[in-house]
Amino acid sequence: MEITRRRLLSALSAAGLLAVLPAAPAGAVVVGDAARLIANTVAVFAGTEESNARPQTAAKLAAMERTARANLKAMDDAGAGELFAGLVLGTDEANLNTAYRRLYETALITRTPGAPADLYGAAAVQRRVIDGLVWLYERYYGDQSKGYYGNWFHWEIGISQHISRTLVLLADQLRAQRPALTDTYIASMDAYLRNGENGDVDLDSRFHTGANLADITTNRILQGAVLAQGGDARIAKALTDQLTVFVTVDPYHLSHGVTDGHYADGSFIQHGSVAYTGSYGKGLLTRVVQTLKILDGTGHAHGEELVPTVYGWVRDGFAPLIFEGWMMEIVKGRAVSRTDSGYTDVAVVVEAVVDLSSLATGAEATALKSYVKHVGATSRTPVDPARFVSPVSVARHADIVADASVPPADLNPAARSVAFNAMDKTVHRRPGYAFALARSSARVSKYEYMSGENLMPWFQGDGAHHLYLAGQDQTQAYGVDYYTAVSPYALAGVTAPVEQRRTVPELYGKPYYDNPGHPLNFTSSSESQNKYVYFPRGTNGWSGGAVLGAYGAAGLVQSSDAAYQDRAILPEDFVVYRGATATKSWFLFDDEIVVLAADVGDPAGRAVTTSVDARIAAPDDRISLTGARRGGRPWQGPGTAALRWLRYANATRGTAVGYVFLDAPPVRVALDRVTRSRRVVRTANPDTAVTRAVLGVTVDRAAGAEPACLAYALVPNATEEQLRAHRPGRPLTVLSNTARLQAVTHTGLGLTAANSFTRGRHEAGGLRVEGPASVLVRREGPHGARGTTTVAVSDPTMDRDTVTLLLRGRALRTVAADPGVRAAPAHGGTRIEVDTHHAYGRSFTVTLRG
Repeated sequence: MEITRRRLLSALSAAGLLAVLPAAPAGAVVVGDAARLIANTVAVFAGTEESNARPQTAAKLAAMERTARANLKAMDDAGAGELFAGLVLGTDEANLNTAYRRLYETALITRTPGAPADLYGAAAVQRRVIDGLVWLYERYYGDQSKGYYGNWFHWEIGISQHISRTLVLLADQLRAQRPALTDTYIASMDAYLRNGENGDVDLDSRFHTGANLADITTNRILQGAVLAQGGDARIAKALTDQLTVFVTVDPYHLSHGVTDGHYADGSFIQHGSVAYTGSYGKGLLTRVVQTLKILDGTGHAHGEELVPTVYGWVRDGFAPLIFEGWMMEIVKGRAVSRTDSGYTDVAVVVEAVVDLSSLATGAEATALKSYVKHVGATSRTPVDPARFVSPVSVARHADIVADASVPPADLNPAARSVAFNAMDKTVHRRPGYAFALARSSARVSKYEYMSGENLMPWFQGDGAHHLYLAGQDQTQAYGVDYYTAVSPYALAGVTAPVEQRRTVPELYGKPYYDNPGHPLNFTSSSESQNKYVYFPRGTNGWSGGAVLGAYGAAGLVQSSDAAYQDRAILPEDFVVYRGATATKSWFLFDDEIVVLAADVGDPAGRAVTTSVDARIAAPDDRISLTGARRGGRPWQGPGTAALRWLRYANATRGTAVGYVFLDAPPVRVALDRVTRSRRVVRTANPDTAVTRAVLGVTVDRAAGAEPACLAYALVPNATEEQLRAHRPGRPLTVLSNTARLQAVTHTGLGLTAANSFTRGRHEAGGLRVEGPASVLVRREGPHGARGTTTVAVSDPTMDRDTVTLLLRGRALRTVAADPGVRAAPAHGGTRIEVDTHHAYGRSFTVTLRG
């Protein structure tokens, strides 16, 4: 269910407010509600007598005990001036965050039913935690003039999260032993909310949006539960602020200028322009579900509106991006360089879905439980419930798995094409594979780099793709080792200039560009840092595509980033890089992904490479490279040749990918053994050497050469027989491949797909398009099975009011049409006019019959 701003305002109106907030005098403390909220919070994080008595939670409880005992040991071993042995405080805010996290973990075990007797309810341990809170406050936290160094996130969110949970866990003990400490800490947390307003959330702040806003407001809800006075008002205000994250972002009518959040097409944006479902998005999902559980039964929850909305996020935003239990890299931002795998990411989502299913009802609850089972059945790495946050979630997960009445089922059909145009990403799924494409534009960032993470990201949004094969352990194909072993200039699908770029730390000697005296004010968290260093956008307006049923089209006009465009106003020592040029289309069918590239070149005269594909494998995997030259003679690689087709097969893993070259210069095929440290992509990674066999399928363009074009098809799981069967016109024909128009037909499917990039009239395959657009036309059977022709249209520029096209041939009549689509007979065929005003790349469909 989509929550619009109008519906939210209705919920917060004088009448609707009573459904959201408890009925009580303004500013009054609702003691019963606060007590229930505290009890719920303890149950979420510590579990209950019932949940913790279950055998399935034993591993989780053991892990919690190990952590707490390690923390106590570190306190025992602490030297002079230390709270925990070896943890140096005073200059590193991450270490201070760690100290507070360890206190929380230690307090947690004392509230965990089933913990050993020397820990559960242990007054001495709780006293040590309280003393630790006092010690940290007096030396490193309470003095506002000495605090707030380093990363703002720790001071406004991370540290506050650990403190707030600890205050809740030890509420009774603090009231008895240190009655003033809770309010003292809350006042300091308010003071550290420096990107807010008057110690509270500021919805106009770029820091208080999306997942960050959910974190801050959840912290403030917990603080309200333990505050001596005014706690209910704090909870009410925090919940009102948090409700804004449930609003579907309308890019044409932004609230507080915020672009962060969920969009109607399932996209999720954080940091203003970063596609982030797989990192901040899962964090937001976790936080709001936890909050709904914490508020359950308190009178503060508003589940009738919110649970269906979160269900929609899971179905439309997360499920398409999860393939056999793996979170796709295209929505992870800088987290692609971390050593945690896509399976670990999905385990976080699974826990949230497990808990959401307990809040949902009817068909939605059943669908969520079925999805939990589906992920467990398809993932190559089983979900480890011991890593869940809540023991209650562990028990619920066990109940779902054991419930024979719940069948495993995906939330999406096995064959689906998804255009996440609001975040410039495309996902195409079939039972045997999933294809994930990363685009960028003047609206969406090319990549995210920050804090020494994702050090070489430069081309990750320039049409880079990931082709996931069914049944494969994706840690052997992607994850951090893919970015470690594959050259950043040769990521699959990328067209890049031949040059050597330097990372931000190499350029400037620190993880960011520091120049606060410049008019653009470059500091570690300034808007200029975001715009030009951390997550620069492209400068192109054409990025998007259309969807017709389970088929799709996508396109991109490649550009340099915002820093290159604005180089004249940047400081002299700020280094900018110019990109290559290319106009690209991806046409997404059943067995083939057809890629057209035109205007491939470089105005600066540099050599340019286009990576058809790049794949990694274990160094001892049995890999073969076979193919045929254009004349038909067999070919075996590696090497360079004018190829008609190529097949990469990994016999060890039982996987294969085929490549059909519809129109291409000679192709260079390499299979290199590469060894690099994982630290080359992230400074905090362990210095672990990774050795991989790296496939590179590349088309080279010499320095100074004229812009070129190429056309090829990726064929997942291809056999040699399948590849040999591809002949000119059977089943694929390239109708046009220029910087103005790219179009193909697939005779087997009766599909014509076209992307037009410029103004004016474009003609191909019985289709005339006026101006820039993305179009799919399917004619089923001779003259249409039962006479049907279906057309899908999208505006990838996102700024056209109307898109008009003509289907040549006999006039057709409308059978069904989306609102805003009109079809009528015209000279030469059928004229279709689509109102794309404020559609933000959405596809419009019309079905016609002769």
